[in-house]
This record gives sequence, structure tokens and C-alpha cells, in this order.
Amino acid sequence: MIYIFVFLLTAAIAWLLTILIRYIAIKLNIVDAPTHPRKIHKKPIPLLGGMAIFISFWIVISAIILFTDLLPARYIGLNFLWGLFAAGFVLVIGGIIDDKFNLSARYQFIAPIIAILIIIGSGMGMEFVSNPIGPGLLHLDKLQWDLFNISGRTITFVLLADLFTFLWLLGMMFTTKLLDGLDGLVSGITTIGAFIIFALSLTDKTFQPDVAILAIVLAGASAGFLFWNAYPAKIFLGEGGSIWVGFMLGVLAIISGGKIATALLIMGIPILDVVWVIVRRAFYEHRSIGVGDSKHLHFRLLTAGLSHRKSVITLWGLAAMFGVASLFFQTQGKVYLLVALFFVMIVLALWSTKRASSISQPSL
Repeated sequence: MIYIFVFLLTAAIAWLLTILIRYIAIKLNIVDAPTHPRKIHKKPIPLLGGMAIFISFWIVISAIILFTDLLPARYIGLNFLWGLFAAGFVLVIGGIIDDKFNLSARYQFIAPIIAILIIIGSGMGMEFVSNPIGPGLLHLDKLQWDLFNISGRTITFVLLADLFTFLWLLGMMFTTKLLDGLDGLVSGITTIGAFIIFALSLTDKTFQPDVAILAIVLAGASAGFLFWNAYPAKIFLGEGGSIWVGFMLGVLAIISGGKIATALLIMGIPILDVVWVIVRRAFYEHRSIGVGDSKHLHFRLLTAGLSHRKSVITLWGLAAMFGVASLFFQTQGKVYLLVALFFVMIVLALWSTKRASSISQPSL
């Protein structure tokens, strides 16, 4: 019952905070105007919605820390919680600045890199991952050096673990950032992903109730915001919000026993889409990968004739289907699911491209 209560409380706070944040964004004129052909909304929409998710998340987490013994706990210590807050704060502030002043692509990496360094410095890292091709574990905690001491705590650099964490979190953040093109798409997938990690954290094999608390609070915060963000959206996540939710899903995947494969199954199609977009822009079109266009899969579904709602529900459905399936498979089974997801992505991309082409050509 505590999880149900926490979810509903967080959703209610996020729902109310979104109204306030929307008012502030309008007053400060921090809005997304439809000035580019790839922007499909018809009028300016307030940004900063991610602040409502971030603030509601930390209001509830703070209350849990103060009034219960659920946090801090075995897997999530107080130092890590402070690091998680500081990293998220950097992302949100960086996002507000970007939403207001529309920073160039090179400056958009500053806040994410600082946030990742904070979270690594707080002690989070991948010590091992399951071997995808056989039994046992692949250890990443080799090649480590003590860097310096802060208040009696030694800061250690672990080459493979820290490098993997850096690349994983950066990839997750920019996946949700680039995915944020349709109303409710990212906030919905965040809700689904957080629920899957919540369920995973309570299984007999994993059982991490403190991780489950973080996941269900994130699910509640994103669900409360989704009410206002679903099509037709009254407010958008904004830069900070779209990056922070990817950051949180990435962090939860690591601390829930290194469940990278589960997160990949939830976010698989968006990740594959981002990889293809980067390859296409860099190697085929020979242009900056930071300049947006309308060739993402979610936009292709629109040009293929699906409505806005159907496009979003299709991607939600795939994330939920593969995410739930991951709960019933071990490592090698998840590898097979990832292969299946790859082929689903190819079929969906080919279908949407062919369908869009046939719609654009007038019948004779």
C-alpha cells in the first residue's frame, strides 16, 4: 500500500505543480514557438515542464527521508541521494538557460557532463554486468586509482566502470532529448520505464525496496505531468526535463542491479532511432548531428498517416511490451528480445518510409 500511496501523492503534486510552472513559463516568455518546419504544434507552448517532475520528485523523496526509514537504505546511501539531487539540479538549471536563450549544440553538453561527473563522484558506477553470451559476470571494477580525499572519503577513478557509466548516462539523456518530438511521448515512456524498474526491483532475485521507492516516485511525477503533456499538450518538458528523465532512467537501470538490458528493451527503439539519425547525419548527409530535422521515427509515423495519438500509443505500446517481457527473461533471453526489437525497428522504419512515399505520390 505504501507504494500506491507514494505514487498517487507524487502524481497529485506533479499535476498541481505543472499548473504553476506553466504560468511561470508564460510570464517569463519561455515558450516553444512553431518557427521551424519540424515543429508540429500550431501555437507557442510553454516550456519548463520538467521542473514540475523534478520538484515533485524531490518533495516526496525528501518527505520519505525525513519521516520514514525507507531512505537512505542499503543500496541508496545519503551521499548518493545528495549527488543525485545535485546532478539533477545542474541539468534542470542548464535546461532553463537553454530554453530561454536557445544555446548552440556545443553548449548543450556542458550540464550533462557536469551532472555525470557529480553522480560518479558520489559513488555510483557499474561494478559488473551480466555476461550476454554465457554464464557469469563481466567485471568492470578493474584498473582503479585513488584520486584525492574529501572529508575522509577517498575519490577513486575506476576506468571501465566510470567510462561505461559516463557513456551510458550521456546516451540515455540524449535519447530522451531527441525523442521529445511528440506530445506525451517522453513523459509516457518515462512512466512506463519507471514502472518496469519498480517491478524489477521487487522481484525475489533483485529485491531492492529503496530502488523501488525511487522508481515509483519517478513514475508518479511523470504520470502527473503527463496529464498536461499528452496530446494536445498544454506544456512541454523543455530541455532540462527531457534530459533529466533520461538521466534518471539511466541511473535507475544501473542501481537496480545493473539492469542495462531491461532499460535497453524499454528504450530500444528510441536508442536505435538516435543511432541511425547520428549515422545518417554524420556519414551520409555530412552535416552536424546537433541540427534537428523531421526524419526521426516518431515523425515518420506521422507522415505515414498515423494520427498524433496513434503514433505515440504505438511507441508506448512497444516500450511496455518489451519492458514487461524483460521481467520474465534472464540475460540470454533478453539478448534474444533485443534482437527481436532490432527487427521490429527495421520493419517499422521500412513500413513508415514506404507508406509515407505512397501518400506523398498522387495516384494516377
